Amino acid sequence: MNMTAQKKANASAELEHLIADHGMTREEYDVLLRVLGRDPSLAELGVAAAMWSEHCSYKSTRVWLKQLPTKAPHVICGPGENAGVIDIGEGLAAIFKIESHNHPSYIEPYQGAATGVGGILRDVFTMGARPIANLNALRFGDPKHPKTKSIVAGVVAGIGGYGNCVGIPTVGGETNFHASYNGNCLVNAMTVGIADKNKIFYSKAAGVGNPVVYVGSKTGRDGIKGATMASGEFNADAESKRPTVQVGDPFTEKLLIEACLELMATDAIISIQDMGAAGLTSSAVEMASKGNLGIELDLDKVPLRALGMSAYEIMLSESQERMLIVLKPGREVEAGNIFRKWELDFAVIGKLTASGHLVGKRHGKTEIDIPVGPLVDQSPLYNRPWEPTAQLETLPANAYPLPAGMTILDALQKLMASPDLCSRRWIWEQYDSLVGADTAQGPGGDAAVVRIHNTQRALAMVVDCSPRYCAADPIMGGKQAVVETWRNLTAVGARPLAITDNMNFGNPEKPRIMGQFVGAVQGMREACLALDYPVVSGNCSLYNETNGNPIMPAPVIGGVGILQDVTKAMTISFKAEGETIFVFGDTLGHIGQSLYLRELHGREEGAPPPVNLAAEKRLGDFIRNLIDDRAITSCHDVSDGGLVVALAEMALAGDKGCHLKADDGLGASYWFGEDQGRYVVTTNQPEKLEKLAKTAGISYAIIGHVAGKALAMSGSRPLDLTQLRTLHESWLPAYMSD
Repeated sequence: MNMTAQKKANASAELEHLIADHGMTREEYDVLLRVLGRDPSLAELGVAAAMWSEHCSYKSTRVWLKQLPTKAPHVICGPGENAGVIDIGEGLAAIFKIESHNHPSYIEPYQGAATGVGGILRDVFTMGARPIANLNALRFGDPKHPKTKSIVAGVVAGIGGYGNCVGIPTVGGETNFHASYNGNCLVNAMTVGIADKNKIFYSKAAGVGNPVVYVGSKTGRDGIKGATMASGEFNADAESKRPTVQVGDPFTEKLLIEACLELMATDAIISIQDMGAAGLTSSAVEMASKGNLGIELDLDKVPLRALGMSAYEIMLSESQERMLIVLKPGREVEAGNIFRKWELDFAVIGKLTASGHLVGKRHGKTEIDIPVGPLVDQSPLYNRPWEPTAQLETLPANAYPLPAGMTILDALQKLMASPDLCSRRWIWEQYDSLVGADTAQGPGGDAAVVRIHNTQRALAMVVDCSPRYCAADPIMGGKQAVVETWRNLTAVGARPLAITDNMNFGNPEKPRIMGQFVGAVQGMREACLALDYPVVSGNCSLYNETNGNPIMPAPVIGGVGILQDVTKAMTISFKAEGETIFVFGDTLGHIGQSLYLRELHGREEGAPPPVNLAAEKRLGDFIRNLIDDRAITSCHDVSDGGLVVALAEMALAGDKGCHLKADDGLGASYWFGEDQGRYVVTTNQPEKLEKLAKTAGISYAIIGHVAGKALAMSGSRPLDLTQLRTLHESWLPAYMSD
């Protein structure tokens, strides 16, 4: 090969490596060439790669997400903005969203989790809401895996460190352990805020010539190519990606919240967008594209904390606590004074143009000149091949009786001390759940309840998902995740209003994984339609796998509901001696994919429990009416671990025991089966409840009464609550202290 040919071959190899390093395919790069009509600069390549990444463009999922129901009379703004907005009455709106920070949290647990909290907070307050609560959904690997403990410690500390410092209560969440998360933990963060429904702020830019201003922290080199990193699976070099993880500063975030809300109280803002994934690139492109405008940026004016930063680095940095704002002309001084008062950086870095191009100049040279429209409109859209998940057989109710020599209450003790059912107190005591003084019900119940400040009304909120159900049957698992949040909100007395979703899956280029996603969306759609429970915001996190090993799929659902009278908020705790215990809904002994099956028999098999959406709706409405009528004294939905686990949790919460009746001949599956659509309630008006249930055609059984300080049932030695509490609360602290 001659020298010229060798140089061409080397140049071609270098280009292919550069394209691959940015997470692009050759076909996507060719689209960029056609858009530009020339070779891109490095900065332009970086901009296009970020905007066309899975993380930013949803190129594998958009075709399916469009099937989700997103509208209702109370929905003010559905998917497409920073967060969803719903009308909660009396001139107010709730604004909320959930997002993932999975890849960063595996690489650097503390900062990955902390900046996940910071990012979701910005999504909410950028729309004009004051955040009132944070929640999280965490999934870690097998406790025996050598990395699990350090990841748990770092993630929990990061969430607490950021949320506590910024002064927003962390009021709820969920935590699971499973070997499928050994190489890829899941950290999903949710924020709920409240705003004046007539003062919602959007990201659509308007007005040629209007100033574009940068506010918040300075831009550094942290988080560069973070969106690209989050759009690929891990391999053995995951640790080397540490520089792509952002570094957060919650104290600056607190100042940014107050400064933005102060400016929002004026009429100076035309549009506003936080700098999240892909940083300045995504915020500028999204604002300009929604307004069908161009945007010109003078990158020399961007506040920097590192010397010698290139246009590429400035545009793709994911440094935290930053916002981009379009102001009305002439309001720069007023806005600058507000941000400087709060000791934040403020700079006019550009203007809106009629060119339709994103232009970035550095040191007087145009480094970026790329049409905005194609960055959005011509982003790849894939209808990837998919295959349905094979249907599993339903296990007979008597397929797995108790292990020899074990009673129901012996089995209960083992379950209550297991990683997935043990107390999460060690986790949530690291979070400030009371700051703001409006938390009416924090961690430990079915859903958190936060009072709307200076009123008697409250919002209820929850996050939920059962990945083991989703892996076995994605359609039923997606359906169940939605219904579980609806049931949790109902159990505290709230009327469910809307959901946000966080779709955590493996590599969508594998038909089996794509089939899981498709099935979950189908199940979610069915449930949302049946329950009048629309999707208003969400996030997709794909490529959650390491060395080809995918996570168990987790379409996490965050639900929000409204309580018109916070004094009626129901809790799970047993209240008084002698009260009658009812279970509403059918108990058929479904043990497929149950925790009983996994923890007592070491098996993960069978079809998950089916969901009857019509029955769920009818029963949930019935339960909500009982709570509103003050006809019951406690309520808890039946989920992980089955009926006896729900009873044990109620007993521990109220420090009161119970005497339980026979099991209708189903044995272990009666007590540990995870049949859906059930609630346990207590009442001092049993005759009234029986009459109401019969009139409404609701299935029920009276299974015992509140009594003493132990769980008692025939065939088992009574289980003292002190002993049960010790078992329930000791596993996690002991594990973390070893």
